[in-house]
Amino acid sequence: MTELINILFNPLSNGIMTVLTGLSVVYWLFMFLMGDGLHLFDADADVDLHPTPDVSDVDGSHDIDADGPDHPHQHTDSDTHSEPGFFAKAMDYINVGKVPIMLIVTMFKFIGWVITIVSSLFIDVASWGIKSVLILIPVFIVTFFFMHFLTKPLARMFKNIGYNGEESHDFLGRMGKMRASIEGKKIGSAEFIIQQDPIRLNVVSHNGEKIGYGDDVIIVDESKDKKYYYVTKEITIDNI
Repeated sequence: MTELINILFNPLSNGIMTVLTGLSVVYWLFMFLMGDGLHLFDADADVDLHPTPDVSDVDGSHDIDADGPDHPHQHTDSDTHSEPGFFAKAMDYINVGKVPIMLIVTMFKFIGWVITIVSSLFIDVASWGIKSVLILIPVFIVTFFFMHFLTKPLARMFKNIGYNGEESHDFLGRMGKMRASIEGKKIGSAEFIIQQDPIRLNVVSHNGEKIGYGDDVIIVDESKDKKYYYVTKEITIDNI
C-alpha cells in the first residue's frame, strides 16, 4: 500500500495528475449522488462550445436575418473566408462540441494521469526534483493527440443518441466579456456565463468596429457556417 501511494504521489508530476484525476472522480460521484447523473449530458449540451461545429451534427437552428435598416451588416460570401483561430481548431480536433465537455476533460486528465504514472516507472523522473513537472508538457501533447482518436467513436455515439449541443439561437442576446481584441473580420474569443459555467465562443465584430480585450459584448447574430458569432459592444453608462 505504501509503495502504491508513493507511485501515485511521487514524483511531483505524478502527484499533480493524481490530484487532478481525483477531483474528476469526486465530481462524477457528486453528480450521481445528487441525482443529476442521468441528466448530466443534457446539462453539458447547454454549455456546448461550438468551436467549429458541423451543421448536420451539432446545430439545427436557423440563422437570424440581419438584412434591413436596423441591421446594417449583411452576410456575404466573404464572411466565411475568415479562418478560425488556433484554439478553435484545437478544440475541434478533440471533438469539443460533439462530445460533452466534462467527459472530454475527465478523459484528458485520466489518460494524462496514466501516461505520467507509466513514464515515471521507466524514467527516473523522481531524480529531477521539482523539475519533474516538466514531463507534463510532452505528456499533455501526447494525450491531446490520443484524445482525437478516442473521442471520434464517442462523437458518433452521441450523434446517434441525439446529442446536439445547445441550440444556437439560445446564444443570441447573451452578454459576455471579450478575451481577445477583434476588428474587421478578425476572429477572437469571448467568455459568456451559461448556467453558471464560463464558456468561450468564437466571435467577430458585427460591424467591423474595434472591440478590445475586456470589453462587454452582446451576441447579435451567427455566421452562416455556424463557426462563430457576431457581437457588438454592450451599451453601458461608460461607453454611451
